[in-house]
Amino acid sequence: MVGHVDHGKTTLTKALSGTWTDTHSEEMKRGISIKLGYADTAFYCTNNGEYYATGKHPEEKDDLEKDLLRSVSFVDAPGHETLMAVMISGASIMDGALLLVSATEACPQPQTREHLSALEIAGISNIVIVQNKIDIVTRERAIESYNEIKNFVEGTIAENAPIIPVSAHHDVNLDMLIQAIQETIPTPDRTSDEKGLMYVARSFDVNRPGTRPSKLKGGIIGGSVVEGSFSVGDKILIAPGRRIKEGNKVRWEPLETVIESAQGGGLDLQTVHAGGLCGIATPMDPVSTKADELSGQVMAKIGELPPIWSELKVDLELLKFMVSASDEGSSEVRPLQPNEMLMINSATTTSVGTVSSIKGKKATITLRLPICAKEGSRITLSRRIGTRWRLIGHGSITG
Repeated sequence: MVGHVDHGKTTLTKALSGTWTDTHSEEMKRGISIKLGYADTAFYCTNNGEYYATGKHPEEKDDLEKDLLRSVSFVDAPGHETLMAVMISGASIMDGALLLVSATEACPQPQTREHLSALEIAGISNIVIVQNKIDIVTRERAIESYNEIKNFVEGTIAENAPIIPVSAHHDVNLDMLIQAIQETIPTPDRTSDEKGLMYVARSFDVNRPGTRPSKLKGGIIGGSVVEGSFSVGDKILIAPGRRIKEGNKVRWEPLETVIESAQGGGLDLQTVHAGGLCGIATPMDPVSTKADELSGQVMAKIGELPPIWSELKVDLELLKFMVSASDEGSSEVRPLQPNEMLMINSATTTSVGTVSSIKGKKATITLRLPICAKEGSRITLSRRIGTRWRLIGHGSITG
């Protein structure tokens, strides 16, 4: 779920899954998503060809197993401009995207344009455009909004994406939206012979204050398995791990632990495979996982961990223009400069780096926080402009 702030991403996630993903206290207070929100649901289709989501059967009280099409996980990505890095990290673990556009506002809004660029950089071409809030505009404005969207996506990765008008607040047209998702965002063919790799996006301490030591539960990590599979009992490493200072030197040590249990789609599982979101219970000290402490790390089986980089050699691909809602010609992206500071996003990881050398389309970037990633992985680059980070390009790790 991507799109401009307050265009209805969280409300639509709730309509399709029954889960309200804004649970962080600051999110409740400010009415915006700050962290990635997760929700699992399933899509069904009746004999009459009516599509529905979990708990929304048009006639029966319960969902019918024979109608089941597939289980789906949603990531509700923040739309607020200062949270662009979180949105990009959400895109990196997804197979497709719903781009929300409110019919009540002109298209494109700043983050609408920025999020579409992020999807292009992340290589996500399976996109469904959701024209939301049609219940509070006139018929003429709805048509005008549709034409604005068509003009906006012309020539982009979303040029041929279906545009589905909905009212997330009143559950209007959700059946047509589910049908469009089914037809536009297929389940990828994931082979199971690859090494297990999981991007950690959240981590939790599930113990209530005052819990007796004998009843304490270990730390929980959540995220998306992107390659292979993990099973209960697997010995795993979480990297880069923890920061250890020895005298004047700092090193990072991966955390070694074991999978005690796993959940996905609300079910207890013995094995979690690539695709969808899952939670992994470990015997780790819950202090090490509280408040998303391990967000941005990578989980792999022992012996299968990708390299940990404190310095990146990158093949660059800079955007021609800065991504913004205003006239693009006025914000041309200038070349990288030696010693320039950049924000780097790799999967769910965010770091800050300094350009130590630049030659043509190749750059070396020294990182403040190390990144665990496979060689050839894609990263995004953002430059500080005024008070915010602005997306300027992407690259792939060469060593």
